[in-house]
Amino acid sequence: MANDQDPPRRRFLKAGVAAGAALGAGSVAHAATKAQFKQPIDPMLVVEPFFGEHQAGIVTPQQSHTYVASLDLTTDKREEVIGLLKEWTDAAARMSRGDTAKPLPADDKAAPDSGDILGLGAAGLTITFGFGPGLFTHEGKDRYGLEKRRPAALVDLPRFNGDQLLPQKTGGDILIQACANDAQVAFHAVRQLARMGYGIVAMRWAQAGFLSGPRGQTPRNLMGFKDGTNNPSTAKPALMNQFVWANAPDAPWMNGGTYTVVRRIRITLEHWDTMERGFQEQVMGREKYSGAPIGKKNEFDALDLDAADKDGNQVIPENSHVRLSNQATNNGAQILRRSYSYNDGTDFYIERWPPWRQETEYDAGLIFVAHQSDPRTGFVPINERLAKFDMMNQFTTHVGSAVFACPPGVRPGSFIGAGLFEA
Repeated sequence: MANDQDPPRRRFLKAGVAAGAALGAGSVAHAATKAQFKQPIDPMLVVEPFFGEHQAGIVTPQQSHTYVASLDLTTDKREEVIGLLKEWTDAAARMSRGDTAKPLPADDKAAPDSGDILGLGAAGLTITFGFGPGLFTHEGKDRYGLEKRRPAALVDLPRFNGDQLLPQKTGGDILIQACANDAQVAFHAVRQLARMGYGIVAMRWAQAGFLSGPRGQTPRNLMGFKDGTNNPSTAKPALMNQFVWANAPDAPWMNGGTYTVVRRIRITLEHWDTMERGFQEQVMGREKYSGAPIGKKNEFDALDLDAADKDGNQVIPENSHVRLSNQATNNGAQILRRSYSYNDGTDFYIERWPPWRQETEYDAGLIFVAHQSDPRTGFVPINERLAKFDMMNQFTTHVGSAVFACPPGVRPGSFIGAGLFEA
């Protein structure tokens, strides 16, 4: 009743305050609801810039799919190679924006694009190009006058212990790596570029791959372990300059580029899946679930390679993968892994280790992709040790291999690898 005695103005002000408070509470609740249910950016709408100092797809956060292709040059004409690279540059820039490789015509007499990605969006597409040894010399012939410009770092990879390389999965003159948040977008990019090159290039091999896991976290491979924990941080330019970006006086056209090793590693999952988790962790040198080094709690805890148990045994076995691949045991060398899993169904396979089973098994494993400033101080010495001593070799076989010089990024109006062809 006391409120009834309030003057009309006071009652109005109180009502206004109450209404405002109610409105404010409603607004706060609405904002909280929006924040609680805020949706992430649609991965199909992400656009990664094609032009820049470095090629995209090297330090770009990994997308969920890749399609890697290696092509052989079939022409002996330098001008045709340059013309194709210019055409590829324009098409790659368009597709990275979510456009078709070429503008669609008004008539029905031409089909410059397969059109299978219409309406899908850019999906974070990146297209990375690389040049293999065959661009510089082919069967002892300097086809394009480039032999003298081959970087010393573009080495022919040695045969490593245990290699069972298949010719149809090895080598190549030109690399095209398309990565995207959609498998069709990645494949479409390679498909369009390959068709533009009919008569100039021929497909040598190709491999589709996938990546699973929350964005921003270390992905897991098909063995169930996190893959790439010990990568140098792409957020630290000094580390990228030291370990990833090329900067050698013998090949100034490569400055700002990188050398990329691609290995197709088949994993005998049937054999691996019969192993106890404790043994699997000994093979890797890491806890399977957390990703932490054995004896530690967190994934990014520092490795303690000197740690021993109560009996004096090394906590991290001397032939574990993490010990043999670690920077501390490789004279400080590091490489940037940007790998993907693959699954190509099944085929007949003979294991290289006991029990030497011969049966139809999964044709599945890892598309190992490693970027570095020089393979001679990066991948080659690291893999030489792994190939000889790594416990993981009981379950893995390298069946494909290639190395490429990936030039620096492209500026608008130029084309990929322009510095190599300049007089």
